[in-house]
Amino acid sequence: MANPKYEITVTQENEDFGTITLETFPEVAPLHAANFDELVTAGAYDGCAFHRVIPGFMIQGGDPNSISGDRHTWGMGNKSQKKVKAEFNDISHTRGILSAARSQDPNSASSQFFICVADAKFLDGQYTVYGKVLDGLEVVDKVVNVTRDRSDNPHEKVEMKIIKIEE
Repeated sequence: MANPKYEITVTQENEDFGTITLETFPEVAPLHAANFDELVTAGAYDGCAFHRVIPGFMIQGGDPNSISGDRHTWGMGNKSQKKVKAEFNDISHTRGILSAARSQDPNSASSQFFICVADAKFLDGQYTVYGKVLDGLEVVDKVVNVTRDRSDNPHEKVEMKIIKIEE
């Protein structure tokens, strides 16, 4: 059986950056894959920002605060969101990997995720890998290279819309 696939359309202001095609890994991280699928189905990511971009490391997004909340709250998450228990696995954090963002509590993942733009194997066994980029790494690279402030927040909002394209 094929893994579920999704498309992230990325824009900044009126510029279309393109699409990132992902697949999730329900066989190794069933809770995280199901949570992502539920959020995509509910349209929860539409209008969210990639609020943290670090060249040589990753791009992070998916915080509901980034849809219309104050910029200073982006990345803080919403305390009412469902938390997902860690599902550490043997998949290494290499370029193109989709992983769950979280606080210091390993079981605090919710809607936020990150995509590695480079290998980050030091995260292995500490963050839950639950998918990977199949196509569109050039879009990921475009996102990570936008101008940003000293806190790695893009100066102009980089927005996403995610749809499921395959069961």
